[in-house]
Amino acid sequence: MAQEDGFYDPHLFEHKGVYFNCDLTTVEYIDSLEHFAIRDSDVVLVTYPKSGTVWTQQILSLIFNEGHRNGTEEINNITRVPWLEYNIYNMDYDNRPSPRLFSSHMPYYLMPKDLRNRRGKVIYVYRNPKDGLVSFYHFYELMVKATKSKSWEEFFERFLAGKVVGGSWFDHVRGWHTNKDDFNILFMTYEEMKKDLRSAVLKISAFVEKELDDEDVNTIVEKATFKNMKHDPLANYTFLGEDIIGKSEGGFLRKGTVGDWKNLMTVAQNERFDQLYKDKMKDLPIKLIWHID
Repeated sequence: MAQEDGFYDPHLFEHKGVYFNCDLTTVEYIDSLEHFAIRDSDVVLVTYPKSGTVWTQQILSLIFNEGHRNGTEEINNITRVPWLEYNIYNMDYDNRPSPRLFSSHMPYYLMPKDLRNRRGKVIYVYRNPKDGLVSFYHFYELMVKATKSKSWEEFFERFLAGKVVGGSWFDHVRGWHTNKDDFNILFMTYEEMKKDLRSAVLKISAFVEKELDDEDVNTIVEKATFKNMKHDPLANYTFLGEDIIGKSEGGFLRKGTVGDWKNLMTVAQNERFDQLYKDKMKDLPIKLIWHID
């Protein structure tokens, strides 16, 4: 349970500078991952929460699984691309056949040691944090095992302080960027995927060294559109039990747009966010798209 500086959330625990959901994992399990053996063929998708994780899981699953592309297999994406730190189905990760796909929200320093020695491949997807913040706010309202904020204003403060699952967006993105040389890593942005999904699919498939013909690429792009994923029970996380995710109108996949932050953030909040971003990220060579006309 997270309890510090007057902050209390019975669904979170803080470990080594980052928050985890205590209903789904433990400190001991997180620490055990340092020695988890990584294979050269492993692919790990890493994101800060609400940055395109479910979307990229879908793309990776489609790239690697012909049965997903042609519809002959009905296996949900959390089974195909399971979470390293949240093994909710108690899978035997050690004996999964290669190539193994994994997802994670962890910072770079909690990753398996093998991965930090450039074994396996990491795909890091990040999103402009204003949209991530708004998406996170709605996500917290949806999740059963999450402490709801009393207001948007309260959640805004929580996010800026990093007192949410995954910790600080600023620390997460900065950490992965400044330590990128320790990993075999591809950086992608949510916004570039939104602007040109086909190019993103080709970029990812080239990085993971999977050859696809034009028909395969067309299928992946079609099945990975937001409209199709929202109604795809294998991808939209409706397979999670109602003890984890509430059944609201928005669903796990809500809007999938760029620039939605303008509908919720006040002018004062936006100015404060911009200043914080400038202070924390000014020396990083990253360019974010804040809206798409």
